[in-house]
Amino acid sequence: MSVELVKGSHFRNLAINRPPDTYGRLSLLNSVGQEISRCKTSVRRGQPNPVYKETFVFQVALFQLSDVTLLVSIYNRRSMKRKEMVGWIALGQNSSGEEEQLHWQDMKESHGQQVCRWHILLEA
Repeated sequence: MSVELVKGSHFRNLAINRPPDTYGRLSLLNSVGQEISRCKTSVRRGQPNPVYKETFVFQVALFQLSDVTLLVSIYNRRSMKRKEMVGWIALGQNSSGEEEQLHWQDMKESHGQQVCRWHILLEA
């Protein structure tokens, strides 16, 4: 399964009055919520509307698609090791909403064609 994190929009840094330094983290979870694999984008510094355009490949058999969840989280990297979650969505078995469930369903039925959608992050 190939996943592309394209871009974010309207990210704010509430602590200080400047755009945040953000990155995306993608985690593939099995049916009981254990992490199978994870990856993350590089940091986009000082961008309220960051463009990531990074693609990640997860090894998932077609028959497993109904039993996995893809958790997409966006983090603001504040200082050396500190980070705070900006927001998240989940697609797949434990989708976080109707739009995410529809996206996952469309992806499963797309026969290898890319299915691209905007999603609204849930607050951390």
